[in-house]
Amino acid sequence: MTRKRVAILISGRGSNMRSLIDAAKDPNYPAEIVGVFSNRVDAAGLDFARAEGIATAARSHKDFESREAFDAAIDATLEEWRVDIVCLAGFMRIFSDGFARKWTGRMLNIHPSLLPRYKGLRPHQQALDAGDTVHGCTVHWVTPALDDGPAVLQAEVPILPGDTAETLAARVLVEEHRIYPEALALVATGRARLEDA
Repeated sequence: MTRKRVAILISGRGSNMRSLIDAAKDPNYPAEIVGVFSNRVDAAGLDFARAEGIATAARSHKDFESREAFDAAIDATLEEWRVDIVCLAGFMRIFSDGFARKWTGRMLNIHPSLLPRYKGLRPHQQALDAGDTVHGCTVHWVTPALDDGPAVLQAEVPILPGDTAETLAARVLVEEHRIYPEALALVATGRARLEDA
């Protein structure tokens, strides 16, 4: 079995990154994590990746004159690592259309809501404010539009009486850690494909 080469993009502690790295330790898992890139040089997740023997790179988007220039630097790193699939794990940057188009069909993100509901920021609070009884998370294909690509996998959690955005986020995170490795495996084996990509 030829394992797909995967890069993970992070901006912080990278808890979803850890779940992917742990899953890929199984030699039968269809993907290997070959690199972790961050737009923050002090991202805690970089230390974890280094400790796991995974290549890392960090470039601040503030050092670039445009979104396109920063994305070109990311792209050069991904090409250097010979990446097949990109996984976003708390990467807090919006891509230029050109970069998103280049990696369409090969780039995944995890978002803490049941997309298409509650795109963007503060989805847990949005769900509470709407009076929803169910919330969850979605692994989806990345397309040029924000949080707009088709879902690969979703998981639901109940919203309980007295929930806050924090308690709800903690329960959703457990499901994020479960379904992201599952979704990556589906993509790496070709069982999940983005139509027309």
